[in-house]
Amino acid sequence: MDLTAHIRPIPDFPKPGILFRDITPLLADAAAFAEAIERMAGPWRESRLDAIAAVEARGFLFAGPLALALDVGVIPVRKPGKLPADTISHEYELEYGRDRLEMHAGVLRAGARVLVVDDVLATGGTAAACMRLVAAGGGVVAGAAFLVEIEPLGGRPRLAPHRVESVLVY
Repeated sequence: MDLTAHIRPIPDFPKPGILFRDITPLLADAAAFAEAIERMAGPWRESRLDAIAAVEARGFLFAGPLALALDVGVIPVRKPGKLPADTISHEYELEYGRDRLEMHAGVLRAGARVLVVDDVLATGGTAAACMRLVAAGGGVVAGAAFLVEIEPLGGRPRLAPHRVESVLVY
C-alpha cells in the first residue's frame, strides 16, 4: 500500500513557505492506519522492549496501537501540568523559544527498554527531550519510531546515537 497517497500536503501552513504533511487522511482510513502501525512495529519486533514513551499529542495516536502490536505498555509524556501525580520534567529549546515535557516519576523500572514514539520527526527537539526524560526516569532508550520524517530539518542526527526508524521520509 502506498501510504504517501494518504498524506495530504498543505502548502503555506502554519506559515508561508512551509509544506505541512497532514496525516489526517491516513488516520481516517482504517486499512492505511493499520498498515502504518504494522510498518512502525516491524523493525522493533525483536528488540525486547518494555514500554513505549508517547509524545503528546499526536504521538498518542500511534503509541496505543503500536504498544498492542509489540505487547508493551505506554508511558504518556505530556506538556506541563497535565499529569496528576509526581513528575519529572525536561525543558528544551525550540526554534521559537522553550518548552517542557513531563512524565510520571517512578513509572519506569530501572533499565526498562523504551521506544520513543511520535507522528513526525522534524528538528528532533521534542523526541530528544523525551529521550532525556526516559533516561532521567531510569529507562534505557531503545530508539525512536516515527510515521513521517522531514529529512531536510535534520532531526535524525540530533537523536544520535539512538536508532531511528521512520516509515515515510520526505
